[in-house]
Amino acid sequence: MKQDLRRRDSEDPETIHRKALAHEIDFRRLAAEAFASRMNGLRQSAALAQVQSRVDEFADAVERTIWWRVRARVRRLMKRSPDIVRPKVADLAKIDPPESKYRQWLEMNAPRPADIERMRVVSSFLAYRPTFSVLMPTYETPERYLRTTIESVLAQAYPLWELCVVDDASPSVHVADVVREYGARDARIRLLVRSVNGHIAQASNDALAMATGEFVALLDHDDVLQPDALFENALALNEQSDLDFIYSDEDKVHEDGHRSDPYFKPDWSPDTFLTKMYTSHLAVFRRTLLDEIEGFHAGVDGAQDYDLVLRATERTQRIQHIAKVLYSWRLHEKSTSQNPASKDYAYASSMRAIQAALDRRGEGGVVAVSTAGPGHWSVRYPIRAFERVSVVVPTRNGAFDVRRCLDSLFSLTTYPNYEVLLLDNGSDQRDALQLFAEYQQREPPRFRYLRHDVPFNYSEINNVAARASAGEYLLFLNNDTEITDGEWMTAMVEYAQRPSIGAVGAKLLYGNGTIQHAGVVIGIAGIAGHSHRHWQRDEGGYANNVCLTTNYSAVTAACLMVRREVFFAVGGFDESFAVAYNDVDLCLRIREAGYQNVYLPHVEVMHYESQSRGYDATPEQIERDKRERVRLQARWQQAWSRDPFYSPHLTLSTEDFQLAPP
Repeated sequence: MKQDLRRRDSEDPETIHRKALAHEIDFRRLAAEAFASRMNGLRQSAALAQVQSRVDEFADAVERTIWWRVRARVRRLMKRSPDIVRPKVADLAKIDPPESKYRQWLEMNAPRPADIERMRVVSSFLAYRPTFSVLMPTYETPERYLRTTIESVLAQAYPLWELCVVDDASPSVHVADVVREYGARDARIRLLVRSVNGHIAQASNDALAMATGEFVALLDHDDVLQPDALFENALALNEQSDLDFIYSDEDKVHEDGHRSDPYFKPDWSPDTFLTKMYTSHLAVFRRTLLDEIEGFHAGVDGAQDYDLVLRATERTQRIQHIAKVLYSWRLHEKSTSQNPASKDYAYASSMRAIQAALDRRGEGGVVAVSTAGPGHWSVRYPIRAFERVSVVVPTRNGAFDVRRCLDSLFSLTTYPNYEVLLLDNGSDQRDALQLFAEYQQREPPRFRYLRHDVPFNYSEINNVAARASAGEYLLFLNNDTEITDGEWMTAMVEYAQRPSIGAVGAKLLYGNGTIQHAGVVIGIAGIAGHSHRHWQRDEGGYANNVCLTTNYSAVTAACLMVRREVFFAVGGFDESFAVAYNDVDLCLRIREAGYQNVYLPHVEVMHYESQSRGYDATPEQIERDKRERVRLQARWQQAWSRDPFYSPHLTLSTEDFQLAPP
């Protein structure tokens, strides 16, 4: 495992270079193993007390035995301790609390007073200086929260704003009085008091009618804008003046003012958005776009913002994500951020809004509650036509793996129209050849055997099989997989049939039931990594991504479905990637062609890949890996600078979505 990098007289520079590469791969493997042991730390913290209890119970039971009592007396006579050493389990897992990490992150990344002053100066020199109308419906807002919210607007570094407050007939007079007090101090603060409570959608429309700015920002009555919020939006509009919708990252603010729980979001991800309202705060819209879609709609109170974004993004793709925390949700017992059950009606409204969007879009989708819990959704689509799926299974020998794969596929799959193409890349073992012949006899209409004897090139053999296939859908499947649910293929076709979708991936599980793949993130370990590797299959993951249909830059070809027309339009697999990274390259070309790649959590497939992957050891393998890695990075430099579906504030060292070092 440990590489000797010392130079010997007999070693030339090329040998030293190869050893250095081997050492680098060693490091990457060890980092992955360290990640596997560390990543469960937070999830295990709750179990530490139970483990400690079991340790103490065991020690107590031992000490009550006759054997131990005799042993203890002997040890006392020998002047040795008679006691059992009871390890403190908590000392074995020192965990840095997430809030502590985020405080450190804020110290390094949040703007300082000097930064805010500089923003004030820069604001006056911007070429484009739009006015932002901040809409704030209020109802029975506690005075301390209302004041803090208004003062967060007054503290903005960017000066061109107006605050449009609508008091939705609050019974308490302090709400309007506080707003009037601030309005007397600053003319940019305007108030409308409704005589009848109309609920939040109507109050928001009243605030919109008051607005005179080119852009509209949404602010809840008890939350906090960070002082750089409007400046960063103005800066984004100076970089791209035709933007129609801008959103940013967010966190939570506690009663004592400290901040926690940051949510670092992806760039615009339309399929992810149908499963959760992730854009949320801070949301900024072009005023003319809101006029075009007729503002906020009644009947979806509590999810009026969700409905608004769904309708707005059907009219524009000029969307920008600002990867900065510009907004803080207020945490208190009545807030949705702390107590999701406090607004159950909002979840019913969300379902109505999503279903209305699916109906408008004409794809026939149906929304249901996700296993991830309140506020999370699953969308399924009816299959328009059960066109043929060609399942491509490459192999060389591996009779045991292939039998398990084929037996499970043919015995469980309920999709009515598929074929399996077994691409034999030079098998020479009798049991494998007998198995292939057996399946040719057992499944003659649905099983096809192709022989392609060339030096191993994963891309080439899959391209050969794809060209020989007859299906409208291509499903690339590793020979070391096992199907566990008969609806797997049907679920993949549901998404692959949609015109906007390119590659469709599944949740792949190791033999012990932990996650092997739940989407691919570009840039991890310098190349690419599998989202949430080694997490438990039923854990939510970061922002519940493991449990939700989620857009990613890539998915693994160990189980990947794509429409035939899309696959050949982008040129299939690039055969210069003979062993590694060919699926990442394919998915990036599919995205470049304008399609969305998507991971499906409800499609679970066992993948008996070694959990300790192993690494290339021979000089030839090391050189090949290096060439393919360098080629991929050179081709996709922009993707490596930032994966749009993964925040730059999250780590690239591990696959667990931890906060990056400050």
